[in-house]
Amino acid sequence: MPAPFHLAFPVDDLDAARTFYGTVMGCPEGRSSDSWIDFDLFGHQIVTHLTHAPKAPSNCAGSVDGHAVPIPHFGVVLDMDSWTSLADRLRSHGVAFEMEPQIRFKGLPGEQATMFFYDPAGNALEFKALRDIGLLFAKQ
Repeated sequence: MPAPFHLAFPVDDLDAARTFYGTVMGCPEGRSSDSWIDFDLFGHQIVTHLTHAPKAPSNCAGSVDGHAVPIPHFGVVLDMDSWTSLADRLRSHGVAFEMEPQIRFKGLPGEQATMFFYDPAGNALEFKALRDIGLLFAKQ
């Protein structure tokens, strides 16, 4: 298994984070306190940290394959079946997509399924999948 990454990020409501990452996304919960919660995000450790500081508005976007994508964002590259299951799970929980699940870079090396959405604290997430993970870093 590749080395798992660790990412800590701010949220403004731990109960909402617990529901979103635990129930909606299906991430097993790890350790927690009254100010943070660890989650297992497909084998990677993410930590939601409660903060009461005002969140800086994210009006920054990048252009990818003709679409504006929120910057910053994070997520995981999944296999296609896991990606499809996650998209279905998110839809069943009524998650609003910033970018609906779709295929981009059609017919090119690096063709990928992608979707963007936000957690309740406004953190942008992208999950993607490639039919051939060996093409993850392929040049167009």
